[in-house]
Amino acid sequence: MTRRLPQHMHLPKQKQRGLTLIEVMVALLIFGLTGVAVLKATSDNLTGVSQIKDVTVATYVANNRLNQIHIERRWPLEKNAKGEMKMLDRTWYWRQDVSKTEVDDMVQVRVWVSLDSDMQTTITDVVTFFAPPVERS
Repeated sequence: MTRRLPQHMHLPKQKQRGLTLIEVMVALLIFGLTGVAVLKATSDNLTGVSQIKDVTVATYVANNRLNQIHIERRWPLEKNAKGEMKMLDRTWYWRQDVSKTEVDDMVQVRVWVSLDSDMQTTITDVVTFFAPPVERS
């Protein structure tokens, strides 16, 4: 009489299919690092967009101040003037400085713009030149 082996022992060993625990952990590590890199890039991009928006609006504030000087047509220009302007639901603070140039009757006007009233951190500054207004007849 022959002894019969259990059926599962008669089958030839098949190669196991699937991933080992180490392979799964390496794959998760790669996906995790990729996810962190994508999140950092997105965060940096959003920060950059916010800074660009602030610089753009601050430039508008400075240009508005320079246009106001041009429209007022006062001479001599007020040195070291300060003020504030509301734009996009925020208060922007500006400071202007007037200095002489090598050309007689021409001055340089620089306007700094900040979000803090003490002007510790300026966002942008814009420079232009003014001459005395010409009287029109």
